[in-house]
Amino acid sequence: MPDENLSLTVIIGSVREGRFGPVVARWFVEQAARHGSFDIDLIDLADTPLPLALPATPPALEPDLARPDTMNDLSRRLGAADAYVIVTPDYNRSYPASIKAAIDWHYREWQAKAIGFVGYSGASGGLLAIEHLRQVLGELEAHTVRDHVSFPRYYELFDSTGALTEPREAEAAAKALLDELLWWGSVLRDARRTRPYGSPAASER
Repeated sequence: MPDENLSLTVIIGSVREGRFGPVVARWFVEQAARHGSFDIDLIDLADTPLPLALPATPPALEPDLARPDTMNDLSRRLGAADAYVIVTPDYNRSYPASIKAAIDWHYREWQAKAIGFVGYSGASGGLLAIEHLRQVLGELEAHTVRDHVSFPRYYELFDSTGALTEPREAEAAAKALLDELLWWGSVLRDARRTRPYGSPAASER
């Protein structure tokens, strides 16, 4: 157990009207708060304009894009995180465009950090979106943890107040995910402090 809490950012990935993501995210934030090892920041991508058209690719040694000022708060909060949980539905067998835009507008923010997933959808429970996200975030040198939480037929699982009608299995899955995030997130945080990721010293052979 680390001496200090881990900074965990939970991201609501869907921005679609009528989305269920905020309900799932609030439930997960409650689980993370109960765990007691995290300082939690909840980001709703619907609160930040995320243009799909990106500027020209910067030089290889300067991978950060020139972001619009409206993205400053989002970038700052993503950069401050030691670990992330992305809450995602399946849209046509993949994740929402809003998540891809948030990922693509950033680069260093994801590097050498732990990322977990909470999925929800009608049939797969978000697993199709999660598998695609693992590939994308691996390319950005993040570490996606094995455990996840999945809600197939989510509309049958939560009551009108946003509470799970049978919470035991989901709570156990959330604890397993949070335990894994705590281990990997803490190890990677300590490693970044000792030897910043991508520095000349880090690349020595």
